[in-house]
Amino acid sequence: MGNLAVLALKVVLACALLGSLVVQGLMVPLFWIDLDDAPTSVRVPLVVVVVLGIVCLQVIAVCLWRLATMVRRGTVFSPRAFRLVDVVIGATATGAVLTFAIAVVLAPGESVAPGIVGLVCGLALVVGGVALLVLVLRMLLVQAVATDSRARVLQSELDEVI
Repeated sequence: MGNLAVLALKVVLACALLGSLVVQGLMVPLFWIDLDDAPTSVRVPLVVVVVLGIVCLQVIAVCLWRLATMVRRGTVFSPRAFRLVDVVIGATATGAVLTFAIAVVLAPGESVAPGIVGLVCGLALVVGGVALLVLVLRMLLVQAVATDSRARVLQSELDEVI
């Protein structure tokens, strides 16, 4: 990945982090006020789930920033990258559970149409699929690290022969 692509990714991640901070600081309190008529059993869990979801997105953005930095430096084939990818997988899976929790909170009663609840459940399934996709990409990273390490061994043996 070229330096331009890493720079572009970092710009997007910086905008996303800034936007998430704005949402946490301004939009969540307005969301709380907007839910004034909702029962406490819906209002509190919904706002908590939204805040935790935003935190998950922020964690993912920070990990991607660090991974992009590792790519630029050429150090992505290291155990540290595995930890960052594991955190991304965990945060994405947590996001899937939180998305499903929104459906659970909205499901009782007749204030929200069943189709909307079904759509939110489908979204939770898609987010879970993204977590599985990142897990598969982690397995590819494992194979790439093994291949890189084997190539280094072969290169050192070749250097000794020459």
